[in-house]
Amino acid sequence: MAVVVVPTVYALPPPSLLLSTTSLPSPPPLPAIFRKSTAWLPLTKSRWVVSARRTSLLPSCQMSFAEAVGKGDEDGVSRATLLWRAAKLPIYSVALVPLSVGCAAAYLQSGLFSLKRYLVLLFASVLVITWLNLSNDVYDFDTGADRNKKESVVNILGSRGVTQFAANASLALGFMGLFWACAEAGDIRFIILVTCAILCGYVYQCPPFRLSYQGLGEPLCFAAFGPFATTAFYFSSSSRNLSSGISPLPVTDRVLFSSFLVGLTTTLILFCSHFHQIDGDRAVGKMSPLVRIGTRAGSKVVKYGVISLYVLSLVFGLCKALPATCVFLSALTIPMGKMVIDYVEKNHDDKIEIFMAKYYCVRLHALFGSALALGLLLARTRITT
Repeated sequence: MAVVVVPTVYALPPPSLLLSTTSLPSPPPLPAIFRKSTAWLPLTKSRWVVSARRTSLLPSCQMSFAEAVGKGDEDGVSRATLLWRAAKLPIYSVALVPLSVGCAAAYLQSGLFSLKRYLVLLFASVLVITWLNLSNDVYDFDTGADRNKKESVVNILGSRGVTQFAANASLALGFMGLFWACAEAGDIRFIILVTCAILCGYVYQCPPFRLSYQGLGEPLCFAAFGPFATTAFYFSSSSRNLSSGISPLPVTDRVLFSSFLVGLTTTLILFCSHFHQIDGDRAVGKMSPLVRIGTRAGSKVVKYGVISLYVLSLVFGLCKALPATCVFLSALTIPMGKMVIDYVEKNHDDKIEIFMAKYYCVRLHALFGSALALGLLLARTRITT
């Protein structure tokens, strides 16, 4: 049955009324059939229009794009800064460092390096980290941990479904690149270890596991980016030989101890990312290490973690597990390590300033990882000369 709506014409109020301080009369109420789906919106020049409201069967996100980005200045954070935090571009160094260190260790062992394979693996790793970040925002949104987190991608986009789709698409594309590299290298150990690393990321944040809520995020992070990912990328440099078939790389002390150091610097990033989220984590039952021990004890953990990084590097060098070039170059990053310690000790109880602690750790991770990779490359040059 068709419904015919007959428009009603209203007379404009006299000019004297428009110039007075008296408010305009409200329009008459609409028929009941329209009351739940329309609303009166005032426009300029005393006109009124009817705007339909769209109803959604899915639970709405905590804030719209305009609320998340447009009101960024309310907390002293600019819009550009809010979008930068959501993109988390510096965090993608966790994709670059394990790959570079693993390939450098393989180059030291065999003298082999494929630029094409390296670039494909880098792109695939970035896609996997994108899945990790986006899915983390999705599942933290579900539990309420990101209820007031304006830089959450779900809150910025205003759609949980779109964020989850982008995360799954990134993972699928990333796996395509990883399988291509596995076929090129012909070493099944690569795809096994890299799959184990991705599974660590899954049980870290995804239901029904969500082991990060039990305080197990740091051990999983260490295993994923250290022994699993770094060693996997080492195996990705295996080569096919026409005469002898596949030439698999042997497991060496260099790659194992290098992966340990990479895992340690990556874990420091995750640990420091909890400092400003303690209240929100505690409210939803996410028992991160900092929720359990507090910020003061947490600053001590960061201090001893950074110190142990350099002590272990020296010990590994003395045991001939790492080349002297790695020990020397990594020692050059000590000022950055001291900066991390000093910043966390000074601001551990400041919820605003401590936000930057994880980015200081990212710098340490990138610099230390670069020094480690460069040291391995120089060690090969030293051997050949």
